[in-house]
Amino acid sequence: MSSDQREAQQDTTTTTDGNEPTTMTATEATTFSSQRLRINPNNEHRPESYEDLKLDFPSAVYSSLEKYLPPHILVSNRDEKVKFMTDIMLRHLPHGERSRAQRHSVYRQKIITNYQPLHKELYTLVPKLCFVPSFIKAIDESSEKSFRNIISEPSPGVFVFDMLLPSFCQMMLAEIQNFEKWVGETKFRIMRPNTMNKYGAVLDDFGLDSMLDKLMESFIRPITKVFFSDVGGATLDSHHGFVVEYGKDRDLDLGFHVDDSEVTLNVCLGNQFVGGELFFRGTRCERHVNTTTKPDEIFDYPHVPGQAVLHRGRNRHGARATTSGHRVNMLLWCRSSVFRELKSHQKEFSSWCGECFCEKKEEKGRALDALRKKLVKAVRAPQD
Repeated sequence: MSSDQREAQQDTTTTTDGNEPTTMTATEATTFSSQRLRINPNNEHRPESYEDLKLDFPSAVYSSLEKYLPPHILVSNRDEKVKFMTDIMLRHLPHGERSRAQRHSVYRQKIITNYQPLHKELYTLVPKLCFVPSFIKAIDESSEKSFRNIISEPSPGVFVFDMLLPSFCQMMLAEIQNFEKWVGETKFRIMRPNTMNKYGAVLDDFGLDSMLDKLMESFIRPITKVFFSDVGGATLDSHHGFVVEYGKDRDLDLGFHVDDSEVTLNVCLGNQFVGGELFFRGTRCERHVNTTTKPDEIFDYPHVPGQAVLHRGRNRHGARATTSGHRVNMLLWCRSSVFRELKSHQKEFSSWCGECFCEKKEEKGRALDALRKKLVKAVRAPQD
């Protein structure tokens, strides 16, 4: 049986609002299955390019999704593929969000048209100008061994490594300061990175989106493919890049939260500061996000300029108060549209959610205990 047939067979049963499972007819199952992505990608298929089209989502997202299209769509023309993939993605983006995205596109274009960059070399990623040699070497070799040579894992799922050159950090800090100066002089009202930070800027909004795309695709995805395959690390296809600022007259700390990402890259750019440690409290799915932290999930990380922290977006975390000085961090929320689509059809996430894992382990233990009792009873029965 082919993988396509197995996937179709797996889709013949569903549940409705907690009631008993309902078996669909073959026709219904085929229709339902045809509206979904494949569970496993067709790695032999070479995706088309969508860069020349005006699309609702980044062209890279479409190229990434294409390998997951059902067979009858995969052989369709490009327009039909675009429609199918767009329909799937729009399921996860309400109409209000789509309108907001369109307004944001206009807003971003206004900034890019009027803002004059200070360091234009930042806008095209040149590895030797950005990264420490050890990081470049590890990426060039692109193996788990080469990554392990430069990366430490002080807590499960939290990876730390030296990444950015001091000169790059200084250029980035100067660019951010220049952008903020332009904002002040022009009285331009900018959008902040997220709902939790009152200070900082979205790097994508003033022209760094292409550079950050390359950073994610060529330098972060090779690592996440190895260490975060369970949350779409191999299929990262979009990002949200920004900087946050902490200290006097800036944000003081950051409350306990999870990121809107599959994987988060967090790099300290500087400057001199005291405090601001990241604290981690374990990875959870949406259902378990407020459950108790286990002792082995507690980890605090002190920021070091140029050093990167890579973790699952669902790893609950926060930042302690920066008690003196000024701290600036660059963050890249890396997302996978493929993972999000597949996740919407799952109910448990024991491969990465700490609480789901414990529940599954307990369930397995109960099943083994029940089996053991049954076997003991069967052995004793002839003696009774």
